[in-house]
Amino acid sequence: MIDGIPTIIAIVEDDDDIRTQLASYLEEEGYRVVSLDGGAGLDRLLATGARPNLVVLDWMLPGEDGLSICRRLREAGGPPVVMLTARDEDIDRVLGLEMGADDYVSKPFSSRVLLARIRAVLRRANGAAPVETAPGRLAVADLVVDLAARSVSIGEAATEVPLTSAEYDLLHCFVTRPQRVLSRDQLLDWTRGRKADAFDRTIDVQVSRLRHKLDDAGSASAALIKTVRNAGYILAAPVKAAAP
Repeated sequence: MIDGIPTIIAIVEDDDDIRTQLASYLEEEGYRVVSLDGGAGLDRLLATGARPNLVVLDWMLPGEDGLSICRRLREAGGPPVVMLTARDEDIDRVLGLEMGADDYVSKPFSSRVLLARIRAVLRRANGAAPVETAPGRLAVADLVVDLAARSVSIGEAATEVPLTSAEYDLLHCFVTRPQRVLSRDQLLDWTRGRKADAFDRTIDVQVSRLRHKLDDAGSASAALIKTVRNAGYILAAPVKAAAP
């Protein structure tokens, strides 16, 4: 559910067995499912004013194919799309993503893996927005994060903190979403996106390394990244714009 409203997933798949099995599985996981066998059915659904939260879309459909449908959905500002296809060449993946798909799952697939991809796309679609999207400088405690330069410094002397790209990306998530509990899955999506394995738990290791790097550099901000039991992590301090 999103804000207490059931999450609706539209499955557009011409294979009756796949469509029925997938619909049953997703319904068991708590989703509302609309099963459709082609683009015409999806168009009729959207014409009623209904808007699914996500579309699972088969590439190889009779009539209008999934790529064309995906392109139309993206041009109309439609819901996110997870493309289902038997095509597994890199060029096909690139083509599907360029047409606007949010993720891509090859047949045959595990329902569990597809579910993890669906959840990840929904989290990205409904995730907390950064407090600042334009390049700038943000300050928390004695730490200054330069978003344009992707650099981090401490104190008036502006001593640079040597972070890896992964550690910087993680810190960026915290300083652009301060005082909010961020789940491990959200942090994984925002820092690694489609590169992440469905059951990756490296976020705990990355948070630990980030804390140690900040602590070793003498920053008080290390103690501000707090663990929230059974929920994730939070930067427990306000963030403000830093002087240029």
